[in-house]
Amino acid sequence: MRVPVFLDRDGVINRDRDDYVKSLEEWKPFPGAVASIVRLCSAGHPVVVITNQSAIGRNYCTEACVRDIHSHLTELVRDAGGALSGIYYCPHRPDEGCACRKPETGMVDAARSDLDLPAGGYIVGDAESDMELGRRAGLKTILVLTGRGSDQLGIMESGGLPAPWRVAGDISEAVEIIISDSG
Repeated sequence: MRVPVFLDRDGVINRDRDDYVKSLEEWKPFPGAVASIVRLCSAGHPVVVITNQSAIGRNYCTEACVRDIHSHLTELVRDAGGALSGIYYCPHRPDEGCACRKPETGMVDAARSDLDLPAGGYIVGDAESDMELGRRAGLKTILVLTGRGSDQLGIMESGGLPAPWRVAGDISEAVEIIISDSG
């Protein structure tokens, strides 16, 4: 089994919104995102989506709505010839102090346990919290410049925070990096 690839959702797979993605109608995948996920699957990588969804805890949307979005994403990937190994989300607000909200490692730990995934792998995200999760979980970190990525990179650089392992323009470029590195 090839090492797993953990993907953030909003800002990586689909367009993010300042007011949260609250419905299937608001969920808009980036061009090439589904094909990129399928490419990872075809290369033998288990692909797991891990996403903070505090809109649930903030009562901006329901858990059923988030599950509908994830079912739709799963269908799109399946219809294109791939298969997501899993989707994990944290419904909690930042002030709740849970073990699953990124940068905590709860979602990665659960995926590794549930799916019998090997140690190591990659995380593709658009936020410093994704990169910190990756460092804590022993993953190679790839920051995409879509979503909040450009702003977050500036914050990391100006704040003296650790740099990501790699920076990519979007998920398609991140997948190229992973395929090349893991080949």
